Order: sequence, then structure tokens, then C-alpha cells
Amino acid sequence: MKSIANKLSGVPGQVAIWSAAWMASTAAHAARVNDLPGGPAVNQLNLHPPVTKIAEAQHGLHWMLLIICTVIFILVFGVMFYSIWKHRKSQGAKAATFHESVAVEVAWTVVPFLIVIGMALPATKVVVAQKDTTNADLTIKATGYQWKWGYDYINGEGAGIGFLSTLDSSQRALSDAGTPQGDDYLLRVDNPLVVPVGKKIRIITTANDVIHAWMVPAFGVKQDAIPGFVRDTWFRAEQTGDFYGQCAELCGKEHAYMPIHVKVLPQNEYTAWVEEQNKRMAALADDPNKVWTLPELVARGQKVYAANCAACHLENGKGGGAIKPLDGSQVVLHDPAEQMRVLLNGRLNGAMPSWKQLSDVELAAVATYSKNHWTNQTGKMIQPSDFAAARAGKFPEGGGTAATAAPAAAPAASAPTTAAAAPAGMPFQVFFATGESALGGEASTTLKAAVDYLQAHPEVKVALSGFVDSTGNADVNAELAKNRAQAVRDALQAGGIAAERIELRKPEVITAGQGSDQAARRVDIGAAG
Repeated sequence: MKSIANKLSGVPGQVAIWSAAWMASTAAHAARVNDLPGGPAVNQLNLHPPVTKIAEAQHGLHWMLLIICTVIFILVFGVMFYSIWKHRKSQGAKAATFHESVAVEVAWTVVPFLIVIGMALPATKVVVAQKDTTNADLTIKATGYQWKWGYDYINGEGAGIGFLSTLDSSQRALSDAGTPQGDDYLLRVDNPLVVPVGKKIRIITTANDVIHAWMVPAFGVKQDAIPGFVRDTWFRAEQTGDFYGQCAELCGKEHAYMPIHVKVLPQNEYTAWVEEQNKRMAALADDPNKVWTLPELVARGQKVYAANCAACHLENGKGGGAIKPLDGSQVVLHDPAEQMRVLLNGRLNGAMPSWKQLSDVELAAVATYSKNHWTNQTGKMIQPSDFAAARAGKFPEGGGTAATAAPAAAPAASAPTTAAAAPAGMPFQVFFATGESALGGEASTTLKAAVDYLQAHPEVKVALSGFVDSTGNADVNAELAKNRAQAVRDALQAGGIAAERIELRKPEVITAGQGSDQAARRVDIGAAG
């Protein structure tokens, strides 16, 4: 702001134009936003309009206490300022000489006590009512995840239904672009919580990673969700409609993208919704004994990744900051057991959360997708049966029961064709000595295996990816990686592999989390995308 002011100082016309443009922009944005029924209102000052008896009681307490405090403020400060003005020295006032007054001391002890009791009694009544979760018509568990809500219908009509509620992807796109739109901006979700009107709904809260808080202001409800603990609250909506809230506990960098949407339906519509959900769940139920093909798992994993992983690891798989990249990750490429452990148990005290809540099929799909997307064209896969065994503590040694993709009779149309065609022998890794670009003895062995494979598969094209670490001079490191990739290319060509089958790629930087020693002294020979 100071730099802008300096640039515009002495130019009143420009200042006026800039100020007018800013005010016009603000006014235009405000004109596009309207009150959201069940959610925030434009220039809202008071509490949300209540739709439950508890919320109405909270409103009553709010106004009662506000009025009492206002009256006390006026009386106390009125007497004080009157005394200061009336008995000022310039008017000849002299200080009183009395020592004490029993009547005054009794009064200023008894009166505040009665005021406090008068406020505490109705407040206690409301607090006790808020905690009475007995005789609920419907019990739902709300689990906080970074950064979404999971809902499981435990008792009552709809028991057995469960789903995740995530910020709608279009809302995230608007936020990333800096173009907020709509009255429900950052409040729209893919799967709202659905409940019947006029029924007592008990909400059990817990969390999977850090502390969250489930809050819907129109219901007068806010309950912390704490890992390892079970808390509960309740509400009974007196009218139908859509009601909104947000996580009310600072839970991490995506805290602002964790909305709550509750849809209250008439009883007959709620019953129809329950029937629809049961049919949908039956249709989506996976055969636990099915052996999936690579294209099937990749297509399924793409959806799982977009819904659960892309917020942190990004769509390009590169991550950012403390978030580890998946593209080029040695764990993803070569260590299925460790990848499965991370998905099931999390890592780094919740920085990478556990995803045990996903099904075995979903976990196998997203793991396989990460192994066969971006530059990770491994052709490897993990079956749901592997995750079922991993939950019991039995992890695969080298790659799962179907670590290498079998040829599919009819690849899914939506699956990447490069993933389906990726050879099982890829990638080969050629390692170099520190600071060297000349091929050593171990490299020759690997190159011979690569040449033999490529000669046996003349349809396969390869990409050479050199790696460097983040230490030292970046330009020198990049040049070294380039020379190493060229040395591998020359060796492949010397072995009879045509130049048009070899693609050189830009060097990639290895982070400390991926290993900065041997892993940064290599060239990968992988299938070209």
C-alpha cells in the first residue's frame, strides 16, 4: 500500500481514479452477492435466524444478557461521569471524609450476586438442554478429516449409509482463480448431510487426524471433533431447507475449504432419499474376490485421487512445501509395501493422514493410479486383496499379488493408453558416481538388461530422466544430469536402439524426502508417455 501511495503521490487525478475504481469494484462484487438462506447474510450483524428450539433459546439468552450488560454499563458509567462532573474541584467540591458504609458494601455485594444468579439460571437450563442427547430418532457420526467430513448413519432410518462430504471442485477452482461467485461460495459440497425435519438428530463427533469442530449456526450447534475421543451434540430442525456451517477449529492449511451443508427434508422425501442411497450403495458394492485389470484400477483411482489427494499432492503429483511429490517418488515406483503402509497408517504425525476409511478397492485403485500416471509409467498394480491382507498386517514383499499388469482384453476407454501399454520391466535405473557422467561397471549391467528388453519389445519407446539434488549450483547440477542422460542415450544407441525410440527429458530435482544422495545420481529409463 505504501508503494502504491508513493507512486500516486502528487497526482490527485490518479488517486481519485484509483479510489473510484476500487469502490466501484467493491460495490459491483457486493451487488452480486445475496443473503444465503440457512447461511451467512450480507452485512450480517446478529446471530443466524434460529431453526431449532435450542438456537431460539440461545438467541433469547443473547439478548437478555446484552440488555442487562447495557443497563449496567449505562448506570455505572452514568453515575461515575455524573459524580466526576458534579463534584469537580473547579466548582468548589471537597472530598467526603466518611470511612465506610455497611449499607453500601452490602448493596454492592448482594445486587451483583442477584444479577449473576438471574443470568446463570436460564443459561444453565439451556446448557443442560444442549447436552441431553437421549432418545434420538437418528444417530450420525461426523468424522473430521483434513479437509472434509465423513458421515456414517449409525442408528435410525438410514442406518448403514456412509459417505464423505467434500468441497465441490468448482468452488476450489474459483478460489484458486481468485474469482468468487455465487451466494454459496466455498459452502457448496458434493454430498450434503441429509436429515428429516422434526426429528431429534444426535451427532457424534470425532476426528481422524487433528482437532476439528462441527458447527451449524442456524441449529445452535458447535461441537469439537477430537482424535481418539467421542463427543456428541444434537438438534431438531423445525423447518426444511439447506443450512450451512464450517469447521470452527483451525485445522490446517485447507481449513477454509471444509464446509458443512445440512439438507433438511420432509419425512417422505427423506425416506425416498434413504431408499435411493441404499440402491446406490448396493450398485457400487465391489466384489471382494474380483481381480481387477490395470485400466479398471487406473480409471477408478483417478476419481479417488481427485476427491481425496489432489488438494495436497496437486493434480500434477508434484506436491509442494512439506507435501511429498508422488511423481517420481521412489516409494511409489519401487516400494509397494511402504506405499500401502503410508496410505493405511499415515505419516509425519498426520501431515499425511491415514486413509483407512477408504475401501480396499479405492486404496488399491489410487495406489495403482499413482504408479501409472504422470511420469510413473511402471505398468505395476496393487490388487484390493493386497490391501485386505495389509489391514491384517501382511504386506507384500515385492509388489502385491498382481504387481505387474496382465494384458487386458478390452482396456477401459477412460484409462490412459500409456499405462495399459507400459512394459513390466520399466523403469531401469542407471546410477553414476558423485560428480561423474561416465558410465561405470554397474551401469553397464543395467544398460545391457535395458537393451535386451527393448530389442525384445520393438514397439516400446523410452524416456530418459536425469535427476539432481537441490544442493550446490543448480545450473551445474542440471548440466551434469543432462550429460548423464546423454551418456545413457549414447549407450542405448550403441546397443542397437534407434534414436527415434529415445526421448530426453528435462532433469528433475530430488528433494530431501526422496533421498538426496544415490537417488540424485541416476537416470531413469522409463516408458515414454
